[in-house]
Amino acid sequence: MQKPGSQTKASMRSVFLSDVHLGSRDCRAKELLRFLDGIETDYLFLVGDIVDFWALRRSFYWPEEHNEVIRAILTKAMEGTQVIYVPGNHDDNIREFCGSLFGNLSIRRRFVHATADGREFLVMHGDEFDSAVKCSRWLARFGATAYEVMMRINRGVNLCRRALGLKHWSLATYLKLRLANAVRYVEAFEQAAAQAARSRNLAGIVCGHIHRPGLRQIDGVLYCNDGDWVESCTALVESNSGQLSLWHAENLYGRREQDELIEVAA
Repeated sequence: MQKPGSQTKASMRSVFLSDVHLGSRDCRAKELLRFLDGIETDYLFLVGDIVDFWALRRSFYWPEEHNEVIRAILTKAMEGTQVIYVPGNHDDNIREFCGSLFGNLSIRRRFVHATADGREFLVMHGDEFDSAVKCSRWLARFGATAYEVMMRINRGVNLCRRALGLKHWSLATYLKLRLANAVRYVEAFEQAAAQAARSRNLAGIVCGHIHRPGLRQIDGVLYCNDGDWVESCTALVESNSGQLSLWHAENLYGRREQDELIEVAA
């Protein structure tokens, strides 16, 4: 498998992307465009929160780069890629269209994907496992507002870092890894996601929502979180033989070429 950015595009069987948050000032559209431009894939899964309608309602923001992301996805669909859109909580407006088919683009509430080696994976956004989202919509929106404040602070920090020639740094990721409540929440989320696959007798689950990429076995089920394009800039990819791995945008474009696959499923 060749890296995007080389003369020949990387050939993959499936690519899973989530939490792009088009319409948010924190969307890393440039990195995503470079990634999409460097790959060819049979299946492209959009695993929720592709468009951030919550952010758009607060303050409309839609630069040309966000149009280009939509255009790149639709171009792949027109060229034969099967695009499966599983809406999340920030683009839940689109859930009313679940079951619809527009050429090679289908919208589904959830999906079971069979890998090339015969394993079946449940694909869903993941807000279904978040008790705050599930039980209290106002609490979810409060959390989203707090997250937006934190990301505004992070934008200022990264302006200074860019001026000093330093790479992007995520305050949210830093806190998730160090605050006990955040760590417990992530662990509970992962366990709930794995249980959803186990209860359906599936090999694993692919989800997003928590902006924390991961790929690991949990009680015999493969938990796959494809991350986001706000903080981590990661994608879950399936090779033509069925191997699943996490790719990071920085690794894809030359910063740590020897580590371009940051995690590979066992």
